[in-house]
Amino acid sequence: MIQALRQPIAFNEFIEWLPEVSECRYELHRGAIIEMPKPRGKHSLVTGDLVFGLGNAIRRANLPYTIPKECIVRSLDGESGYEPDAIALDKAALQNEPLWESGSILTLGESIKLIVEVVSTNWRDDYFTKFGEYEALGIQEYWIVDYAALGGRRFIGNPKQPTFTVCNLVEGEYSVQRFQRGDNILSPTFPELDLTVDQVFAAGT
Repeated sequence: MIQALRQPIAFNEFIEWLPEVSECRYELHRGAIIEMPKPRGKHSLVTGDLVFGLGNAIRRANLPYTIPKECIVRSLDGESGYEPDAIALDKAALQNEPLWESGSILTLGESIKLIVEVVSTNWRDDYFTKFGEYEALGIQEYWIVDYAALGGRRFIGNPKQPTFTVCNLVEGEYSVQRFQRGDNILSPTFPELDLTVDQVFAAGT
């Protein structure tokens, strides 16, 4: 379960506090440190399969992007810091990131071509909090991968269905397209992506 450890805390204090080795991941949510178990089981399989497909799309299109193993994305107001399940970065833009070399910290939305969250029981973070934070930061594309159909019915239908949501930034706001069983996943940022919803969700079964 996710639990708060301490609050309030500034972003810089959070970065200094982060343990170098831990069985958990930690995020900063509006000044509160949140302990999050590392992805395991189905969650880990779905994430790994997505990273594999995304890497193939980047190579096929010969895009100057990279997928780091881990990083922290600082919110626009500096009160939060998130560790996404997967992320694709513009290699050239990283030279403008003041905290990248010292701590794998991202502060500029233009450095991030895609950010991915695989939904867990704290689904409101992905559909509400992070949706708003990533949009405000200007991150071009955001995937919400709800393979276990945990999200609210307004997002995944009634009855609930496993849903792959692609959010694409258009004039500062996310345009949302949802894909379910039998659909091909369409990504504006990665047109070479060759994945179906069934393929992605099969990794979690």
